[in-house]
Amino acid sequence: MRGSKKPPRWLEAARLRTSGEGADWLSRALSRAGVMPLKDAEEAIRAGRVRLDSREQKEPMAPIHPHSRVSLDGREVSLAFRTRVLAFHKPAGVVTHGSDPQGIGTVFEALAAVLPRELERFGWHAVGRLDRDTTGLLLFTNDEKFVAHATAPATHLPKRYVAKVGAKVNDAKLAPLRRGVKLDDGELTRPAKARPRGEDAVELVLTEGRFHQVKRMLNVVGLPTLALHREAVGLLELDVPLGGFRELTDDEVKTKLHFEPRAPSPRGGEGGQ
Repeated sequence: MRGSKKPPRWLEAARLRTSGEGADWLSRALSRAGVMPLKDAEEAIRAGRVRLDSREQKEPMAPIHPHSRVSLDGREVSLAFRTRVLAFHKPAGVVTHGSDPQGIGTVFEALAAVLPRELERFGWHAVGRLDRDTTGLLLFTNDEKFVAHATAPATHLPKRYVAKVGAKVNDAKLAPLRRGVKLDDGELTRPAKARPRGEDAVELVLTEGRFHQVKRMLNVVGLPTLALHREAVGLLELDVPLGGFRELTDDEVKTKLHFEPRAPSPRGGEGGQ
């Protein structure tokens, strides 16, 4: 048709992904497979270092398919991948964002500082968020499907927190939390498990994750939060030192986080160079 324009490649990729035809984005597939981090993959593609099905490709969001062949600097690389999940002990002060305007640092920078060389090549996604001043268990993964699983309200994956509060705790104050409380925006929370942990601390287990939810719920019942720590996600307990990490086994991902991890396809193994 006269005057018609071909849709941009990123839009074509998005349409193919949602159509169930097995398409993906080139840069994201490279980072998921551990060939190189997402930012590096985008730069390599724009620099003309990547060929897709024998043709130079300079669009990071170009669509690819399961049988696409990709080479980097003249060497073919595999885009096959398996689901990997890291348990990280987030320290206070860093944000769960890609950048920090205050210059204190991000969880991605904190994680990168302790990753071994073989894990540095992956594109890691934080699974949900913790506030800057909140410490505790934060998961990272290379698999967007796991992010969706772990953060979807329908999954009901419990998260256990301990909050130090600025008032004396008693069972009567916690009773409304077990029924669900109305937040400052008028929304009603799901019922939570709540119990005292001494006179000035509360253990709270949630199956949803709204903005500042723990602090807002405790404010409703007159228990202002002074410090907050996440102890567990699903059945997974925090067991690494502050600022440290460990990689979960496939069995832990299945049994403790209720997610079936993706195994690498026969072609090309786990990916990488």
